[in-house]
Amino acid sequence: MGSHRESIFFVDDNIVNLRVGYDVLSEAYDVFTMSSGAKLFKMLERHTPDLILLDIEMPELNGYDTIKLLKAKDETKYIPVIFLTARSHGEDELQGLSLGAVDYIAKPFSPALLLKRIEMHLLVESQKKELEAQKQELIKFNSSLLEMVEAKTKAVVELQNAVMNTFAELIECRDIITGSHIGRTQEYLRILLEALQNHPAYYREIEKWDTMLILQSAQLHDVGKIAIKDSILQKPDKLAEEEYEIIKTHVAFGERIIEKIMSNTSERVFLEQARILVCTHHEKWDGTGYPKGLKGREIPLLGRMMAIVDVYDALISDRPYKKAYNHQDVVRIITEGEGTQFDPELIKVFLNVNEKFEAITLHDDVSSLLLM
Repeated sequence: MGSHRESIFFVDDNIVNLRVGYDVLSEAYDVFTMSSGAKLFKMLERHTPDLILLDIEMPELNGYDTIKLLKAKDETKYIPVIFLTARSHGEDELQGLSLGAVDYIAKPFSPALLLKRIEMHLLVESQKKELEAQKQELIKFNSSLLEMVEAKTKAVVELQNAVMNTFAELIECRDIITGSHIGRTQEYLRILLEALQNHPAYYREIEKWDTMLILQSAQLHDVGKIAIKDSILQKPDKLAEEEYEIIKTHVAFGERIIEKIMSNTSERVFLEQARILVCTHHEKWDGTGYPKGLKGREIPLLGRMMAIVDVYDALISDRPYKKAYNHQDVVRIITEGEGTQFDPELIKVFLNVNEKFEAITLHDDVSSLLLM
């Protein structure tokens, strides 16, 4: 490390000046002398110096023209250039500096002053390179840190997905009558979310929503069914009135479960969305739903959306007390609920995308046949 010497190119058409400059500088630096700008560029093809001393008054290619060419090339534009000249007018110095020179030293120069000025500029350049190296190291470190954070986030999301999938499977294992209800309602909800992104009444409300988190939280909309007795949840006949009232309590049970989880974690957005879906997907637009009898826009948009997809899947599926309706009849029944059970604006959106709902049910049927 201690044997490293910076290199200096000294360009001047005066041989005496080159000899004096070489004698002054060679003890401290590796000095290469050349008598013209053309020879400088030839030398630059083989070696890049740490600094260039450049005379202004030279034939053919003067110092000003030379520095313009140096600054125009990516490989040489950052090499510091000091002008050495007999010109002493302020406008000459200003011109040199404006073209990119770092300094302007008048001839005849003082050897001690020349050495000190070169030392100062090489120190500045060294510090600039060190700062750039530190900057690149910082960029590299930040990139590595970002990769670590992204990997950690991905792991957390994967764990969260695994927990949610396990919850969903647990619910469906207990409520065997509803089949793959959770997975299908997730897909219906995805379709509605995509359709609402350009809806004039709702796009501003949903533009900051995290669709992935919403679809994950949708898996918990029936989580309260875990607390319902098997004799009711899996009853192969139509429920009696008192049994139906018990089924309705799955909303309150679900809310308690979500709140219990919330009390043990700092995660709020995901669980708040899950709580909205749990608590409001059985509310009705006209206020006759449960558990709170919310009305119109008192019902959160997520709950109003979930109400449509939940009813669609219930109607399109077989139940012990009924056969599945065909898609056209389901669309008709849901449309009849416009303004009473369902948000009128969401019904319009549903009518625009209902064929996509049907495609999900057809795909689900095909998957079931393939698994048999």
